[in-house]
Amino acid sequence: MADDDAHGPVRGARIGVFGGTFDPPHVGHLIAACEVGEVLELDVVLLVVAHRPWQKVGSRPITDASLRLAMVEAATEGLEGLVASDLEIRRGGDSYTADTLADLRRGSPDAEFCVILGTDAAAQIDTWGRVDEVFASATVVAYERAGADGIPLPPLRDDIAIVRVPRFEVSSTDVRARVAAGRRIDVLCPPGVVRIIDDHGLYRVGDP
Repeated sequence: MADDDAHGPVRGARIGVFGGTFDPPHVGHLIAACEVGEVLELDVVLLVVAHRPWQKVGSRPITDASLRLAMVEAATEGLEGLVASDLEIRRGGDSYTADTLADLRRGSPDAEFCVILGTDAAAQIDTWGRVDEVFASATVVAYERAGADGIPLPPLRDDIAIVRVPRFEVSSTDVRARVAAGRRIDVLCPPGVVRIIDDHGLYRVGDP
């Protein structure tokens, strides 16, 4: 759940930074965050909700940032070591991981930071803004789904570490499609996330 750590200096020597649109968050996000946090012995993993995911703008409608944050808060409630962060939302504008790391380091100058992302996103990391600053400020870790033997990894930079996580095939795109088709998502998203989607009528057919 969100707490004071998400709004100021983050306590802990080893901090995971798991950024995303989270539109919506699902159990795959939580599995990856928990597994990488455990394998790398991180003190906390911040699920940082993008304010304006500039690489996705124009490709599809993006749910309001406040609702995406509320869903991540609901998804992480009661999960030790996972914290919803509104840092990028409070900063406003386009969301860049380099800026997020700089903000976090000002609050926690002695911490070690790990940027966590999926292998598909890791393969595109050189399209990020100021990516050299990201690698200078943090260890970049890509999570690979275990059990995907025979499926080749996309080409990754040599300076990206790999952590294998339990295989669970779900994506936010799939969740949105299921909602639009009237299919159940209660086994794919935590109850609090499902409730927010239902209460606000998110992802229905005909949404703007």
